[in-house]
Amino acid sequence: MRTITQRQLRNDSAKVLRAVQEGQSMTITRNGTPVAELRPVAARRFVSRATLEEASRTAPRIDARRFRNDIDAIIDPWVDD
Repeated sequence: MRTITQRQLRNDSAKVLRAVQEGQSMTITRNGTPVAELRPVAARRFVSRATLEEASRTAPRIDARRFRNDIDAIIDPWVDD
């Protein structure tokens, strides 16, 4: 991961953002101390309404009470993370 200073980010923001858009990640430093990471945002995946409707239509039905009982059987509600 490339490291750049706060000043480089300020002075060359267009160049830096272009590099990030192309897939590079960078650590931003202030006075030599890493303070942030700049990285590309993961591309959103689009699912069409028709695909979602078809998946919903053909998905198996779930009995809510039975599902809750199954979850309660494997998770102790009194244990914190």
